[in-house]
Amino acid sequence: ASTPVEVAAEAVQRIEKQIGETTGTRIQGLPADVYAAHPNWTEDFLTVNEYSRPGDPLTEVKNIFVHYTANPGTSAAQKDNHERSASAHFIIGYDGEILQCVPLDEIAYAVQTRNEDSISIECCYKADNGQFTQETYDSLIKLLKWLTDAYDLQPDDILRHYDCGGKKCPIYYTEHEDAWNKLKEDVKNL
Repeated sequence: ASTPVEVAAEAVQRIEKQIGETTGTRIQGLPADVYAAHPNWTEDFLTVNEYSRPGDPLTEVKNIFVHYTANPGTSAAQKDNHERSASAHFIIGYDGEILQCVPLDEIAYAVQTRNEDSISIECCYKADNGQFTQETYDSLIKLLKWLTDAYDLQPDDILRHYDCGGKKCPIYYTEHEDAWNKLKEDVKNL
């Protein structure tokens, strides 16, 4: 049990944090200085629509989900087909290019039961087994490191789509648990 002084100190810290979050410039829901440290990416936002960008606010981030496109050879540029309700905040191409499709302060349609509290990253690939190119992997690690720092998360807060619902996504990392553990270790050590 906390003492009254500890309870009061925690309340003051919460209030100071809330005040800090409501003052100053914010970009996509993050303090401008935090946002400015992001890895290089190209903003190419989907238009608000019922299929892939509902425009609904993302008010908290508990996890970051890694996905794969499930279609070898699909590039980051082929992102919006209006055939299904699906999107991700980011797509990383097999040459390592990062495309931001949904702002970080909006939900994406990526993990049906977790859209309201997570950020999703789709990764393109060429290999039949679903393994990412080295360029894709390197960009993914940099982006995951920045996101975990920006949202005060840990590498264990990085999940595969598979971890929420059992979908074999990203397939390489569902079939190679050691590679998934190495990915999270690489984020930790960057």
